[in-house]
Amino acid sequence: MQTAVSEAEEKRYAELQELALDYVRSGETESLAAMVRHGLPVNLADAKGNTLLMLASYNGQLETARMLLAAGAQVDRRNDRGQTPLGGVAFKGYEEIVVLLLEHGADIEADNGGGMTPLMFAALFGRAKVVDLLKARGASLQRRNRLGLSAGFMVRVSRWMARL
Repeated sequence: MQTAVSEAEEKRYAELQELALDYVRSGETESLAAMVRHGLPVNLADAKGNTLLMLASYNGQLETARMLLAAGAQVDRRNDRGQTPLGGVAFKGYEEIVVLLLEHGADIEADNGGGMTPLMFAALFGRAKVVDLLKARGASLQRRNRLGLSAGFMVRVSRWMARL
């Protein structure tokens, strides 16, 4: 027999979810960890499908991302745009979080939309250290996006642009 949830309880749960999303963006790891220990879903997502791990990663919150992964967060869970946490971090350039996600099995070749892999995002946004890191971890230079551009070509253009 299921118990009906009151409107007040639903409102309070929505407030707690918003609080958790705020905690993850600001790196309030201990407060968020307490919420997870007390039953907050570790793969909670915002209205755009961004999970707690995606938001922690994208906002450069290494310790929060580490805690979420230790609590069982899905490393490759996509948002509503088909992006993975690794794709977002490659775009932002957070090297330590790239390493963390890869150590937890993130798909280095994941299509993050338009055939774009994390390596391609890193190259597109001039994140040279992330490019080197992903290449060293086995990211393919042969993969092509939907426009037919290879990751290798994008890396070469990125390096050329950085010299200008």
